[in-house]
Amino acid sequence: MTARKKKVQISVYLDPPVMTMLADYASRREQSQSMIAEAAIASFLSPDADERREAAISKRLDQFDRRLARQERDIGIAVETLAVFVRFWLATTPALPEPAAQAARSKAAERYEAFVTALGRRLAKGPKLRQEISEDINPMDEGGIR
Repeated sequence: MTARKKKVQISVYLDPPVMTMLADYASRREQSQSMIAEAAIASFLSPDADERREAAISKRLDQFDRRLARQERDIGIAVETLAVFVRFWLATTPALPEPAAQAARSKAAERYEAFVTALGRRLAKGPKLRQEISEDINPMDEGGIR
């Protein structure tokens, strides 16, 4: 059986906010403050601490990069969806004679409110358009309205 080495006691002065963070962290982990402080000091003084920090930063940057790529894709889908709709609408909607145009303008607000309500329902419960569109679409294979 190996004899356990006795730990050395030191006194450390901490700013009150740091002490509060230590106490809160130790409480959440159900560990002693001494054990948390020892682990933090060992990590800080470890020869590979810089490499671990760099790896953690790289991992976070990769996550940000993936999120940004998804946002760019989603914005691209939204812009293309709007462009296709506008092009289709302009190509298929004939101009109305003036009496009919006045009636259509009066109905427009009601139809717009119905559109906004439907959009709100769609956004609230999904699925989202971006989830319906495959990320594996080959741009050369795309058909549709041009």
